[in-house]
Amino acid sequence: MAFSKQARRTKIKKSIRKNITGTESRPRLAIFRSNKEIYAQIVDDVKGKTLVAASSRDKDVTASDSNKLDKAALVGKAIAEKALKAGIDSISFDRGGYLYHGRVKSLADGAREGGLKF
Repeated sequence: MAFSKQARRTKIKKSIRKNITGTESRPRLAIFRSNKEIYAQIVDDVKGKTLVAASSRDKDVTASDSNKLDKAALVGKAIAEKALKAGIDSISFDRGGYLYHGRVKSLADGAREGGLKF
């Protein structure tokens, strides 16, 4: 029996999370992508805290009339800006079981442009 789309993503996500964890010195950038929006947060898994978060529902991102790909890049730049203010410059990238193309790649490129290293 074939996996459903959600079950397949969960299986991939678990295998990714075995190798990627967020520490205080190098937190994890976690991504969630819905059909309409994209969310990103930087997490310290040791303490169990979200350090910085950004999404396509933030006022500065929703103000722009652009497509989902461009909004993902703006979210990446926004999370990078917030992270640099919080003193975070190096992260581990957790794509959350999504393929690394489209909006996920756009968000990652935006975060790199914003100054994050991963």
